[in-house]
Amino acid sequence: MSVSPQVLAQLSALVDLNTNKPYGDVWQVEENASGLAVIATLPYPAQTERDALQQRIEEALEQSVTLVLQQDVKAASTQGAAASMKGVKNIIAVASGKGGVGKSTTTVNLALAMAREGAKVGILDADIYGPSQGLLLGFAGDTRPGVRDEKFFVPPMAHGLQVMSMAFLTTSETPMAWRGPMATGALMQILTQTEWDNLDYLFVDMPPGTGDIQLTLSQKVPVAGSVVVTTPQDIALLDARRGIEMFNKVNIPVLGVVENMSTHICSNCGHAEAIFGEEGGKALAAEYGVEELGKLPLSLSIRKLADAGKPTVLSEPDSDTAMIYQSIARKVGATLAARSEQFSMPTIGMSDD
Repeated sequence: MSVSPQVLAQLSALVDLNTNKPYGDVWQVEENASGLAVIATLPYPAQTERDALQQRIEEALEQSVTLVLQQDVKAASTQGAAASMKGVKNIIAVASGKGGVGKSTTTVNLALAMAREGAKVGILDADIYGPSQGLLLGFAGDTRPGVRDEKFFVPPMAHGLQVMSMAFLTTSETPMAWRGPMATGALMQILTQTEWDNLDYLFVDMPPGTGDIQLTLSQKVPVAGSVVVTTPQDIALLDARRGIEMFNKVNIPVLGVVENMSTHICSNCGHAEAIFGEEGGKALAAEYGVEELGKLPLSLSIRKLADAGKPTVLSEPDSDTAMIYQSIARKVGATLAARSEQFSMPTIGMSDD
């Protein structure tokens, strides 16, 4: 049975909390003997939001509904310099200007959160000199990728994630004493010779800085977007600003800023204190016209769980911190889906200016 245009109009006008814009034409509605059946097909995964969205729909329509939440993740436009990556729809670089701001911990929890939202997700550990994703995901030290046809790596799996890291090809006692071309060559090899299996999102855990590996990735890999992780302190913001400038120069969109270690939460009394300063991430995001995706606390629990190979989203999925990661994941997917512009790759040169 068809429904009134007024119902569709009310649904279309409902605001998507991940974009702060109306949902628009994502709805299918049918009326049957048991009530109103609503199907929403979003361009990004958001399964953990289903119950809250159903409640908002029922409040807007003032009647009970049955909601089915679906996603149709498509490949976003990229900077245009490289061919699409086989088996991967969207590559997202997670970067920071400096080390020690929690970028790798953010990456692994963001990837797990995106998978929990319903996406197929992988992680590439691009920190050739200091790979950490093997530890963060609890892989044994002797983990090695599979090999197919003697030329493709088959990525190991952990908690539903496909993972590839230089840590799987070396030992913890092997220092990566390589010059730039060797490191970038290794990165391109593990990226392009890994048999990724139909990923919606591949998160690339970048090394800190704006050097050879970052430029190689931006020039030779079809990166759909980037997420910049910083702490609120001035020195971290200074380096994060350089990271954003680099992405802007190579036409890779910055999807937003994550402020990590925003406040310290005392494990005894729960008191929150802004040890590294306040609102630094918000100010940085406003300066560059991007979104502050979320603020994460400086928490002993986050560190302990990460070191144990059991990240927060996996071990404490109903915690406040895990909910922040889920919100960030939905916003990353929604922001990426909203971008439809085509990009052209600029020439990077040196000048005396």
